[in-house]
Amino acid sequence: LPLRLSSEATLGRPTTATADSVLAAIATAVDLAAAGAASAVVTNPIHKSVLYAAGFDHPGHTEYLGARFGLSGVMMLSCPGLRTVPVTVHLPLAEVATHLSADKIVACGEVLAESLRNDFGIENPRLAVAALNPHAGESGTLGREEIEIIQPAAERLRAMGIDIMGPAPADTLFHAAARARYDAALCMYHDQALIPLKTIDFQRGVNTTLGLPIVRTSPDHGTALDIAEKGIADADSLIEAIRQAGLMADRRLSQRGTVT
Repeated sequence: LPLRLSSEATLGRPTTATADSVLAAIATAVDLAAAGAASAVVTNPIHKSVLYAAGFDHPGHTEYLGARFGLSGVMMLSCPGLRTVPVTVHLPLAEVATHLSADKIVACGEVLAESLRNDFGIENPRLAVAALNPHAGESGTLGREEIEIIQPAAERLRAMGIDIMGPAPADTLFHAAARARYDAALCMYHDQALIPLKTIDFQRGVNTTLGLPIVRTSPDHGTALDIAEKGIADADSLIEAIRQAGLMADRRLSQRGTVT
């Protein structure tokens, strides 16, 4: 379903002149999925600064989709062997602590656990929650967020019947033996979630928006304008995003008794 560009495009040179075409492509895909004419949406990377300059008022796809459906979409990053969810996403690091709350952690944990059951077939999902401060705050001497925010949130999730461990120091949460103890980790900020995942398997990372009535995935990388037209781009992340979208859509359709 090709959409005609509103202005001629030059590969590797973003321009606000084509921003409306980019936004129209996203909106068309979402509309088709919402109407049941498509089973999933796989978005490609967008050059956010160009869209911002053209009036796009969302930090990214996740926030746009949340606003589109009136829901708080939850970003999950995944690669073979690891799934992470950043509780706060597109914020300056200096503002993370002020935006962190037990309610946000609980909301993300609920959506994550439900999606792992319904979209990924994990009957009894095990979650881990990362600490914000070094050494999980060292009993309050290196910060009190673990005591006042993260631990109470974990206790609330346990009271809901969700299997969750932590808060655990982030520097010991992502090695192979630790990852074997949980199905997904709740992280407190963007890079805490993305650095381990991209270190483990940068080529096959997938970004999935949880908690929506539609399936949406995307590659876990940016626009890579520096290699435009060079013919050296690696498509593995896009392939994995398409594959994951298909698996999630199939599961949702089978739960409704619909044949794919």
